[in-house]
Amino acid sequence: MTDVVVIGGGAAGCLASAVAAQRGMHVVLLEKNDILGLKLRITGKGRCNLTNNCPVGEVLDNIPTGARFLHSSLNSFTPEDAIRFFESIGVPLKTERGNRVFPKSDRASDVADALIRKMNETGVIIKRGRARALAVEKGRITGVLTGESVIKTNSVIVATGGKSYPGTGSTGDGYDMVCGHGHTITPLRGSLVPLEAQPEICERMQGLTLKNVCIRAYDGGRKPVFEDFGELLFTHFGISGPLALSASAHMRDFIDKKYSISIDLKPALDEKKLDLRILRDFEKYSNRDFSNALRDLLSRLMIPVVVERSGIPPDTKVHSISRGQRLKLLSLIKGFPLDIDRPRPVEEAIITSGGVDLKEINPKTMESKIVKGLYFAGEIIDADAYTGGYNLQIAWSTGYAAGNALQHIS
Repeated sequence: MTDVVVIGGGAAGCLASAVAAQRGMHVVLLEKNDILGLKLRITGKGRCNLTNNCPVGEVLDNIPTGARFLHSSLNSFTPEDAIRFFESIGVPLKTERGNRVFPKSDRASDVADALIRKMNETGVIIKRGRARALAVEKGRITGVLTGESVIKTNSVIVATGGKSYPGTGSTGDGYDMVCGHGHTITPLRGSLVPLEAQPEICERMQGLTLKNVCIRAYDGGRKPVFEDFGELLFTHFGISGPLALSASAHMRDFIDKKYSISIDLKPALDEKKLDLRILRDFEKYSNRDFSNALRDLLSRLMIPVVVERSGIPPDTKVHSISRGQRLKLLSLIKGFPLDIDRPRPVEEAIITSGGVDLKEINPKTMESKIVKGLYFAGEIIDADAYTGGYNLQIAWSTGYAAGNALQHIS
């Protein structure tokens, strides 16, 4: 008989295990992968943006789903607490643009390895295997069924993640496990996910990376729902890269809303300065066809698309382009439009939006309101955030709350 079985060796599961074990609990961590923290090791392009160095209120402002529910757990284990914890277990940290916190080494593996060391130090038993089902009797946890046996316990923390990045083990196992015991799973979709957008246009620019551009996302209204500066990648289906992933988190209702984006290809230049730049290029290439006059201004793969969308015939001599045509080109460069069709499947997302219904979980302890001794932590619950370290902070805070609450089990 063990005090608690933690199912899932990701960010939330590892921290919950260490917290529970440090409080004197006998903890078994059950992980189906050969490597613990597999998704954690690749997050942030392998650098691991592990939290955001900001007040709790700012974290809550960046959580579109579940902010009210997470208020208690985030105040119990704040970003400041997370920073202090990781530095105490041997991970020196640094704060970068946007208050994003990274290990000084820029190695996500350092975060995962430090958590494993902490678990070993506190006596967590790490067991390789897949949880098949939960054993429940009279509304209370009694064990976890694996492929070989039953691990008897009176407490289980389910920290199996969502359905994003299934190659890391997040295949939705936890949803199936808890559904059979009365829990509701809200609709699942990808958040921080590439976007499908006018493939007839984007496919022609496949492989093109735009750096230092600004995008604005709209939901049909005139005011943007998202705006940021950075990097964008064109693919055969639409757009990806950091800006697309961030924008996707603000696009949550493709049934009732029509989303679009506008790309400012030259955000460092206002319209007056850009017009002067275009005039200089036009003077330089005055005797050439329009299609051959943009090489100094735009990427090679983008030129044919911009020429076509400008409405200026490609064989027009540059010296004969009218002021009206030039201003239309300027407007296109300052606001290259794309209609967004839909997000890519949840399996391609960084984060899963949706999960165990928050109404069925105690926000202070992460314990199920339906099954005694059943707890949740991390991405499996219906809470997700924008980019910037906020999603991992949710994992740390909910993992801490669940691991800490186990001391109250009799």
